[in-house]
Amino acid sequence: MAPRPNWKGYLKLSLVSCPIALYPATTTSERVSFRTLNRETGNRVRRQFVDEQTGDPVQTEDQAKGYEVAKGEYIMLEDDELKAVQIESNHTIDIERFVPSSEIDKLYLDTPYYLAPTDRVGEEAFAVIREAMRSEKVVGLARAVLFRRERVLKLEPRGKGIVATSLHFANEVHASDGYFAEIPDVDLPKEMLELAKHIIAKMSGKFEPEQFEDRYENALIELIRSKQKGMPIKPQPTHRTTNVINLMDALRRSVEGETKGAAKSGAQKAEAKKAESKQSESKPKAARKGKARIRKAG
Repeated sequence: MAPRPNWKGYLKLSLVSCPIALYPATTTSERVSFRTLNRETGNRVRRQFVDEQTGDPVQTEDQAKGYEVAKGEYIMLEDDELKAVQIESNHTIDIERFVPSSEIDKLYLDTPYYLAPTDRVGEEAFAVIREAMRSEKVVGLARAVLFRRERVLKLEPRGKGIVATSLHFANEVHASDGYFAEIPDVDLPKEMLELAKHIIAKMSGKFEPEQFEDRYENALIELIRSKQKGMPIKPQPTHRTTNVINLMDALRRSVEGETKGAAKSGAQKAEAKKAESKQSESKPKAARKGKARIRKAG
């Protein structure tokens, strides 16, 4: 079954355009989710909108959106009025500029989508836009209305398609000065820095996302399975991080522990290889004994 798009429209570059669709590139549907229950009956409970003053329930058809212009004073807006707010990028992803990808601060990245053509006629135009960006090593900046809000999109070639990543607007990203201004400048001892660099070098590797499991999610699944089987729930021990008294000592102990761990790992591998060698040597004898027992039993 083909995935369902979140949005359909047109990708436009100057006078070139093609019909496209946006698909979510990530999902949270695999996460464990919970329902709210009545503890006494075990039945599900449902949320209900009530009038703040009268306490009476308000049905869906009687609900409207309101913008607070003063304390307790609202301008009421109907869905039809909101839908009437039309802007040029409502059904078009119009590329406005091309920039090197490195110029876009990662703080601005929001949600990724897969962008693909929706018919055979537009595939050539789509490929031209994609390959031109790839050749020039740039990404496109465009606008589109997603979920009733205009978003800026970064368009980047990926394989046969394009990844469209929505970006935060400038007023949505906090400047770092207010958070980092009070951090003092520190003169670091050379030995301390070298020890830290050594630890980083030993722990460096490739990014392999499949190695990072959601341990909280796994623990939730185990909890649910235990409850299903009626098994007692054992509280997990909490690990508290101890304060670092002497940073230099902590760095040295880290390097020493790492060296001992590597030596232990090497010794374990040697033992395993030795045991494997002994096992392979004993296999023929065991096989002969097994055949003898079979023959004796026969």
